[in-house]
Amino acid sequence: MNLLRSIFIFPIHLVLQLSNMGFWGGLIIIFGLIRFLLPIRTVNKALLKVMHRLYFTFAIISVAMIKIFNRIEIRIDIDEPLNKQKWYLITANHISYLDIILLIDFCAPRIPPPKFFLKKELIWLPFVGLAAWAMDMPFMRRYSQSFLQKHPHLKGKDIEATRRSCEKFVDTPTTVINFVEGTRFTLQKHAERKSPYSHLLRPKAGGIAFTLTAMGELFSNILDITIAYPNTRHPMMDMLSGRMTTIIIDVKTIELSNELIGNYFENEHFKNSFQVWINKLWHDKNKRMQQWMN
Repeated sequence: MNLLRSIFIFPIHLVLQLSNMGFWGGLIIIFGLIRFLLPIRTVNKALLKVMHRLYFTFAIISVAMIKIFNRIEIRIDIDEPLNKQKWYLITANHISYLDIILLIDFCAPRIPPPKFFLKKELIWLPFVGLAAWAMDMPFMRRYSQSFLQKHPHLKGKDIEATRRSCEKFVDTPTTVINFVEGTRFTLQKHAERKSPYSHLLRPKAGGIAFTLTAMGELFSNILDITIAYPNTRHPMMDMLSGRMTTIIIDVKTIELSNELIGNYFENEHFKNSFQVWINKLWHDKNKRMQQWMN
């Protein structure tokens, strides 16, 4: 009976979710083109506010459909009050594309609109790339150490480019989301990377250190968010099929100190201390996930 129910639900839910994304993403792109053609500061700010509402509406409707098609409990635990007038840096684990929708929905009533730091190549992703560009999300170009050895004149240019991207929303409270593992968790990646954490990949300290170097003085707090899907190994498939039962979003507020801002790529002492900090964060996160999964 459950199998038949899942087979029936999956195509309907999938089409509705894709239609929801296409509709709101399309509207955001249209408003983004108007902003591009009318480079007037007051008009740009007004249009961006409208686009943020469309952005939040997409996620709110998407999560509402998840609740309709699944007999589900979404548990959100927050340790301190949040504020829409503050700047936040979110560090989160990454299990599924569903994480992105849940984080946008989480932000909607509580904190400023979230910006995702995206790889430059993602601008060509249908709907997502252009919509992100329209909302001034930073597209990052990170140079590897081997590349910089061959092209030393580009040293520091990636951070400068990120700073310039962030200047577009420097006068408006914003939330920046960083998936510290750099990719979604899978059992294969977990094995290949020899992760010491049972439910997480190794954190990549360079990405969050890069974000803090580029714009750390703006943030009021770091929000360490842990996302978990107990009872499932395939969150997207189970969610679309109506089999999802529980989602946990756990939020820990961290004060941002000067010790977390420094030159990660050139200062060896700072690099080591930052790695100790992020690994402790991930150890505690994994401990909480073990409790929920069990």
